[in-house]
Amino acid sequence: MKKLIYLFFITAITTSCGVIQKSAKSEFSTDFYIQKINGEKQKVYVNIEEDNFYIYPTKRQNKERIIDSSKPFQLYSKQFNDTTVKNTWFKKRTLDIDFLTIPLKFRPEQNGVPSQLNANLNGAVFIGYRTDKYTIKYRTNPLGKLDRHSNHYGFSFGLFSGLGNTAMTPTTTKGYLTTEYDGIVWSKGISGIIAINNFTAGVAVGFDNLLDKNKTHWVYETKPWLGLALGL
Repeated sequence: MKKLIYLFFITAITTSCGVIQKSAKSEFSTDFYIQKINGEKQKVYVNIEEDNFYIYPTKRQNKERIIDSSKPFQLYSKQFNDTTVKNTWFKKRTLDIDFLTIPLKFRPEQNGVPSQLNANLNGAVFIGYRTDKYTIKYRTNPLGKLDRHSNHYGFSFGLFSGLGNTAMTPTTTKGYLTTEYDGIVWSKGISGIIAINNFTAGVAVGFDNLLDKNKTHWVYETKPWLGLALGL
């Protein structure tokens, strides 16, 4: 049991540090993207230098994607005087490895125990497929110049697994227990997470396994629940 708990916390800390070391997913960063402008999509390379976004067209060469130097690049500065600048968006898809918590779990009625909304300490490693979309729009300020505004939208869908605790009582064990304690559970399931700029939240559907000898008496053993998921 102790080895399992240590392994969970080591995994959680390692995953969290890896996320922190990278640039936040909500930040538009230098990378390859799919761009949509004037109703057309193209694969581009974005290079960000200070407040300027340089957008370079790309092409396939020897099974690799490289910058197409024969075509001009686009410039999206923080402020423009040119009123012909076009709004655009960029999208990329990646493997998402993250750390999430599920602060609320809705458990349906089981064995005469009414439906419950539980708030327990827990954490889980999430692995899924992620799509990030970054929009760039220009708005006219009172001086007649165009200011750049950016927004980020993201969606992830995948699997999670982690540890948490739950209240073990006579009620949740059909009268088997005469005392109460906090049991350790292994949670697992699927989750969909939506991100809007720095806000990230979603829903999760999963089930728990109690990690002690009383699991055969726990009314929620392997029973599905619906939860609120919060990610980094």
